[in-house]
Amino acid sequence: MSGHETILLVIDAQESFRQRDYWDESLASAYIDRQQALIDGAAASGIPVVQIFHVDGSGPFSESWGFVRTLAPLRIAPDVTFKKSRHSALVGSGLDVWLTENGVRRIIVSGIRTEQCCETTTRHASDLGYQVDYVGEATLTFPMTDAAGRTWSAGEIRGRTELVLSGRFARISTVEQALAGRAEQLAA
Repeated sequence: MSGHETILLVIDAQESFRQRDYWDESLASAYIDRQQALIDGAAASGIPVVQIFHVDGSGPFSESWGFVRTLAPLRIAPDVTFKKSRHSALVGSGLDVWLTENGVRRIIVSGIRTEQCCETTTRHASDLGYQVDYVGEATLTFPMTDAAGRTWSAGEIRGRTELVLSGRFARISTVEQALAGRAEQLAA
């Protein structure tokens, strides 16, 4: 697999989230559609697909509960899989070493949750010198209530995440733009 400059990260797209009180299937359907399009497009373009699972010592994110598996109905045949226990997929998972060993320079970020593991991994990857495409439409989050009692919609959280990442840590991309970035690299 060495020599691939671009990879797709699919972060925490796992059944563990369906066990949380905040899970909302109506929000998940659009995400699943865009995530699948990104996975399929990456595979068709020869972009390695890297699957990340979040694992905790207890609860639905522990391996013993049986939910640390791909979120249904996503279909993914990852080139490599890593497990993490921190917000950034680059901490303690071995991913950082693998990226270096394989000459990766560009990372396409997708997965669950928009403002947590996806945003944290994006910032970390950028700070390490990677070019990052953040595909917000292929990320999923859920409404959250702040300390003042205001509830932020999933769309507002995604908008805020894209705002703070854009031009500083990542290029905000649609599925099609992220996949076209691979074509732009090949043409250069």
